[in-house]
Amino acid sequence: MTNSISVLSPDDWQEYELIDSGEGKKLERFGAYVLDRPDPRALWQTTAPQHVWASADASYVRTSDTQGNWTVRTPPPQDWRIRYDALTLILKPTTFKHVGVFPEQAPNWRWIAKQIAQKPLTVLNLFGYTGAATLAAAAAGAKVTHVDASKPSISWAKENAEASSLSHMPIRWILDDAYKFVLREARRGATYDGIIMDPPRFGRGAKGELWKLETDLPKLLSACRDILSPHPAFFLLNAYTADISSIVLSRLVQDLIRNAGGVIESGELALRQSNTDQLLPSGIFARWSAI
Repeated sequence: MTNSISVLSPDDWQEYELIDSGEGKKLERFGAYVLDRPDPRALWQTTAPQHVWASADASYVRTSDTQGNWTVRTPPPQDWRIRYDALTLILKPTTFKHVGVFPEQAPNWRWIAKQIAQKPLTVLNLFGYTGAATLAAAAAGAKVTHVDASKPSISWAKENAEASSLSHMPIRWILDDAYKFVLREARRGATYDGIIMDPPRFGRGAKGELWKLETDLPKLLSACRDILSPHPAFFLLNAYTADISSIVLSRLVQDLIRNAGGVIESGELALRQSNTDQLLPSGIFARWSAI
């Protein structure tokens, strides 16, 4: 099994742009709408003039470590959405500063599609959120099971499927705790050719189950071993935390796959600023493919 470390940065977004970053924030364009949002990794100085930042249509201002409010200068479009390949993603400002899409994930969406390549694979997407990875897999020809513990997130993902003209695809939408769902699937004898996983650092399941990445991720990965098909195609693990590194994710995936051969790639996801060509680190990943 070969292993490499990479920095992945999308270079083909037409409707998203990272304009500038620094001083604990980032300035982004989603379609024609510009947001000023916090980003604790942007420790350097901003480079764009102040009037560029001041022209943002909306800014998210933190009131505590976990809470904040939007200051809206111009309301977002009524039908606010952006497109990427076959995907049309509906955007909405949330109380947690997110808008429903993580643009740095675009290289993983392309990678998922490449692994599937119209083969009749069964794919499981755990912590599926608003469904971009699910839709990338479905558009590539897979039968997908999308699991999330948030009912609003699943509703949002279904809206994205409809906007992307993918509602007719074989997607199963499951409101459930990820770990409990995997254990039940193992008892039922269900298997998957590919698994996608994007767990939060902290979270709660559909019935209030507490999730903590450092203690619960190894257990979940161990359980996933029992639902991988005899000849799996791929496994993708993402994380958004500074407490662990991509090397940790890579080692966890190695433990999961064991002696299956193939290729493991791990590293950072980043966004490239349009004004300086510098990178803003935006997450870590590890992914395995059989070929």
